[in-house]
Amino acid sequence: MNVPELMVAHAAISDFQSTIRSKTRKLDEWLEVAKDSLVGSFVGGVEKDLDIVRNEVISPWSNGQTEGQITRLKLIKRHRAKLDLPQARLIGA
Repeated sequence: MNVPELMVAHAAISDFQSTIRSKTRKLDEWLEVAKDSLVGSFVGGVEKDLDIVRNEVISPWSNGQTEGQITRLKLIKRHRAKLDLPQARLIGA
């Protein structure tokens, strides 16, 4: 990458991911640094839900397993709907 703005945005995203995964409390510092980068709109969203994001950073609990199961079930339902639609069209024709 030779585009400085993209390099800054990439670094900001990597720093945010590290902050979430390592459960460090550097969120406020990250917000100030990333606010003026290409991910500024994402920073705005984080600031709107700052209490929720801050709790995610400092909480030892995770709902990742639950979210993974929900995603899996939605995928199964979408796949099933794609199979049922052609069958319903044949029966209805």
